[in-house]
Amino acid sequence: MKYQNAALGAAGLAAFLALGEAVPRLGLVKEEYFPPTSRIVRAFADELSDGAFWTALGDTVTGWALGLAIAASAGIVIGVVVSVVPYLREATASTIEFLRPIPSVALIPLAVLLYGNELRSVLLLVVYASFWQVLIQTLYGVQDVDPVADETARSYGLGTWARIRHVLWPTALPYVFTGVRLAAAVALILAITGELVIGAPGLGARIAVAQNSQAVPEMYALIVVTGVLGLLINVGARTVERRALAWHQSVRGEVAV
Repeated sequence: MKYQNAALGAAGLAAFLALGEAVPRLGLVKEEYFPPTSRIVRAFADELSDGAFWTALGDTVTGWALGLAIAASAGIVIGVVVSVVPYLREATASTIEFLRPIPSVALIPLAVLLYGNELRSVLLLVVYASFWQVLIQTLYGVQDVDPVADETARSYGLGTWARIRHVLWPTALPYVFTGVRLAAAVALILAITGELVIGAPGLGARIAVAQNSQAVPEMYALIVVTGVLGLLINVGARTVERRALAWHQSVRGEVAV
């Protein structure tokens, strides 16, 4: 079954690439707007041999990784504290619901005013967008703790930190990993968007330069790179999640299937 799915996925990708080659060749769209797959592949190979490309890729990955690390750490800590401290969840609920729907791209003018086109502008956008993914999942995870297990831990004299470690954390961990996985994808989106709009160093800025200079194949090649990067991030996050939660019922069921 596994190899069959892989074969079907490869066949679908091959059909998509063939369609991308045929559509402009047949004149259905203009080649200057949508070049054939072969030209995009050549542009992709040229990018791989360019040192500036690898520098831009490193800048994007740096902004993504730093922003995700800050957002995940803050989301987990604040989520646990808000859930554990009495009445703090109710006191902060309205504030969270007000701030969470604000689109991160709406903060671009603020980021430019504060930091210009530096890496810190991208970090501001990435952290703000990713933080809510982790925070909300952490809140749900702590809320899912079995009250009977918590009361049992209290009756055995476990303190606050012991209950967090042995009762709360194992229950919330699957939710936390889900939040981090979602935040990883959101962080990449905002990193590329910030570079594209603000002009901060990275793949997004390189895409903008290719667009403005009418280097259309190079632009599509860079877009493909961002897609591959997103795929690698998603696969890596799922792999870490499955290994870290190998003891959890949901992951055991997934592996069994």
